[in-house]
Amino acid sequence: MDEMTRLRELRADAPVPDRAGLAPGRERLTDAIAGDDGRRTLALRLRPMLRDWRIASLGAVVAVTAAALVLTQVVGTSTPEPSAPATVVGDLDLSSPAAALHRAADHLERQEAPPEPRADQWIYLREENPDQEKQWKELSAEVRETMQWSYNPDSWIPYDDKAAENDTSDTDYRTARESYRIAAELPEEPEALLAELRKVFPTGNGSDGPRETKDAHSFRALNVLLQSYPLPPAALARIYRAMATVEGIGVTGHLIRDATGRQVIAVTRAYDRNTRQEILIDPVDYSYAGEHEVVSRTHEVLGPDDSDGPDRTVQRRGDILREVARTRAAVVDRKGQKP
Repeated sequence: MDEMTRLRELRADAPVPDRAGLAPGRERLTDAIAGDDGRRTLALRLRPMLRDWRIASLGAVVAVTAAALVLTQVVGTSTPEPSAPATVVGDLDLSSPAAALHRAADHLERQEAPPEPRADQWIYLREENPDQEKQWKELSAEVRETMQWSYNPDSWIPYDDKAAENDTSDTDYRTARESYRIAAELPEEPEALLAELRKVFPTGNGSDGPRETKDAHSFRALNVLLQSYPLPPAALARIYRAMATVEGIGVTGHLIRDATGRQVIAVTRAYDRNTRQEILIDPVDYSYAGEHEVVSRTHEVLGPDDSDGPDRTVQRRGDILREVARTRAAVVDRKGQKP
């Protein structure tokens, strides 16, 4: 009998623990980006690493340190590890996107909604991004002093930020309070919900790259909002039900490993012919748990001059181009406070 089977039998009659009980064991070294007292930290996290008009400002940092960036193939991220169960157990159903996301919605609709945070409270986030951590550690002290961001595993974002709400320069950025209220007011019907989110997070005009399709736009808008914290449970349930209707959506038929080694649900959608986006969901409480950008097809990447020189690299199926794992999220009373 393997260890996972023993573990499942041991806790077969035990109640499912809540996130607060699981969080201490999950806390790992993570990285975040600091700036504008935390306002733009969330803005950078909320956008997937797209390679067209939506490229976040972090791309400039990555470009500076591109020589140090190594794409690492993570074995077992999209296939079960030998010690992991070959099929999911318990009340999970990963047989289809609709089954997984509707099961999550059913669970969330049974949860009591906590009160909306007060205007004077803060949102504490702890996340891990291995590439950013690696890049920061490889920078010299002199270079670090010139950077406008720093490596920090923790961040605090003010819940009520009037100055950020009035800044319309970034169409993807919403404060925590704005996101909470946007989610709370979303319609029940999936098509109407997706249409509303596409208005809230508009697409580009095509001048900086290919325009998004309707479904790609919907998936990105959902991803942006899902990364906000907190969201009312009933609103999150509506979001998951709407996500299940997006054309091209998928779900990995087994739990995968995130950047910290946790087992998570991966909701997937192709970004282009070579890569896919993965939204990671906690299988216990169905909260947002992070994201992946994964190579779905082995292909060559040309250097800046499209030559056959040393800049030509191969990205192999399963390579992780970007991974973020959220290990803690909470409402706190002051900046610097940890739950």
